[in-house]
Amino acid sequence: MKIYESSTIRNVALIGHGHTGKTQLVSALLYTAGMVNRLGKVDEGTSVTDYDEEEIQRKFSISAALAYVEWEKTKLNLIDTPGFNIFLHETEAALTAADAALLLVHAVAGIEVQTEKTWGFCEKYGLPRALLINQMDRDRASFERTLQALRDAFGRSVVPVQLPWGEEKNFRGCIDLVSMKAYSYNSNGSGKAQESDIPGELSEAASKAHEALVEMVAEGNDKLMEEFFEKGTIPPEDLAPGLREAIRERRLFPVLVSAALPNIGTENLLRFADAYLPSPSERGDWQGTDAEGKPVKRKTADDQPLAVYVFKTVADPFAGRVSYYKVLSGVLKNEASLSNFNRGGTEKFSHIAVVQGKSQTPIGELRAGDLGAVAKLKDTLTGDTLGDKAAPILYPRLKLPEPAISFAIEPKSRGDEDKLSTAIHRMLEEDLLLRFSRDPQTNEFLLAGSGQQHVEVAVSKLKRRFNVEVTLKAPKIPYRETIRAKAEAQGKHKKQTGGHGQYGDCWIRMEPLPRGAGFEFVNDIFGGAIPRNFIPAVEKGIVEAASKGFLAGYPVVDFRVILYDGSYHEVDSSEIAFKLAGSKAFKACMEQAKPCLLEPIMNVEITVPEAYSGDIMGNLNSRRGRIQGMDSKSGSTIIKAQVPLAEMLTYASDLTSMTQGRGTYSMEYSHYDYVPPQIAEKIIAAAKAAGHGKEAEEE
Repeated sequence: MKIYESSTIRNVALIGHGHTGKTQLVSALLYTAGMVNRLGKVDEGTSVTDYDEEEIQRKFSISAALAYVEWEKTKLNLIDTPGFNIFLHETEAALTAADAALLLVHAVAGIEVQTEKTWGFCEKYGLPRALLINQMDRDRASFERTLQALRDAFGRSVVPVQLPWGEEKNFRGCIDLVSMKAYSYNSNGSGKAQESDIPGELSEAASKAHEALVEMVAEGNDKLMEEFFEKGTIPPEDLAPGLREAIRERRLFPVLVSAALPNIGTENLLRFADAYLPSPSERGDWQGTDAEGKPVKRKTADDQPLAVYVFKTVADPFAGRVSYYKVLSGVLKNEASLSNFNRGGTEKFSHIAVVQGKSQTPIGELRAGDLGAVAKLKDTLTGDTLGDKAAPILYPRLKLPEPAISFAIEPKSRGDEDKLSTAIHRMLEEDLLLRFSRDPQTNEFLLAGSGQQHVEVAVSKLKRRFNVEVTLKAPKIPYRETIRAKAEAQGKHKKQTGGHGQYGDCWIRMEPLPRGAGFEFVNDIFGGAIPRNFIPAVEKGIVEAASKGFLAGYPVVDFRVILYDGSYHEVDSSEIAFKLAGSKAFKACMEQAKPCLLEPIMNVEITVPEAYSGDIMGNLNSRRGRIQGMDSKSGSTIIKAQVPLAEMLTYASDLTSMTQGRGTYSMEYSHYDYVPPQIAEKIIAAAKAAGHGKEAEEE
């Protein structure tokens, strides 16, 4: 394997909505460049970057994958990313390793929800990008319609550098607007282009598009602007470097065309990436912090101290933990020992490799800007920076949104339960958006993710990779109980047996507190009615009783207890007696204090095409939701609402069916609020049937 300098490397992430053909395009590019001996196909499960069993079965990407192309003197590192909303956190994480992005847009469907989201990621990370209108061979494919939609969404900086030669079944190649040559592809799928003059019927359109490109390139460059005014055009030898500079500075976003499945347009795309996309050394300095937390910059260059950033972790059942990284500066040699600046300690990079889908090729060293993989690092996880301990630098970690939905998981057997924790934690290292916890109130294991399908995929991976089987269930809603009125009562525990008896007596007042205040205990005893050493026992009895609930077995919250009187016996009083007295006083007060149920309310933000907004709002109202506001952005409507968690458990699948998969949502906890009486009655009845709540306590 050849060693590549920074200037000859291109790190390109393929991004876009699901089913725009990213994975198929990677396979086509590899085949065109001679990196593989057959054209892999997603539908046949033979693509290079969708190699996981889950991806093959579902026919879409679940996690980011790497591949590389050696094209003439350039190495093109391709990062194939997922395009569906629930896996977009993988896409965002992968963009931290890219120096440019290729945004694929479906020639029939045009701009879709994730088209805009992934464009937003590129803006966030300052990535130069090109747009590829793919699947130009499909029925109803339209270059003009799709181009206009892109300009409407992203502005006039979106400029074609290619025009299609034909459309739908007649799509055969492209017109290069820099060289002003035509390129046709034959039907054998080789991906090789034949150069010719522009056909007469396309010459006028090509001339107009060429002029528009020249004007946009000249617009931000004074020297080229002068040349343009003098000559009325810019010759190709000046246009090419001007275009490269405009792309790098994000003044211009070029548009190309292709059809990945029949392998049309790939050779031109490889030439374009080689000639116009920036190398790692052209991206500018990387911003980080030193050991004291002070800002520091570092160039992507071989002569800088070594720094490596881990952007992805794969939990392989055979190879163990596999870390994917980018060499941000310096030269990484095989068997190098690096300091982990996030966690301390030293890691040995044994058997460093470059990645082609699921296979790895050993390599002696990687220069600044290159991507690679290494197995079996001890403590290193995604987001860690490693390098030369004499020159520490920390690069910022990726911040992802919180998971939108949780499910309860239950091991199918005792053997599964024993293996569950280890297997889950291996998967948490791989997927940054998964969360695993145990609900202290319901005692359920909870697995949280970005959507139902995300959690289902995780459960399927548990079985396939780690042989751990679990059952997936909707989680129990963590209801709470509270009071709406003041009350006071006596709690007296008196028991006489042979020898010492038990005696504890307390009077308490209970009053409601604002939402979220929790529990407050006030000692208002005067004159030693209860000895000081027994007062904590009264509080403990109240706390324990409150944790078991009164109506339906859910914890009682947001109330104050004032202990104001009581009595004791010098011989028979004890801590246990006053604890039981406190518990009795609490239950007696709850009888009078108008107890009620509380439920968690979630802040929900839903993004849908404008045509669906009426249906979505009607559906939210039927779920007891309260609309908080609406906003419009690039043809989409953003609806903000507060909705009870109990009404959101099935929302992911319902939103998909309501919007034909074009709607997305996020959800986070807001506050607790009262459950309506008719719903509360059902919850209390169900709790009593299960042996919780007031009746069960009395029994």
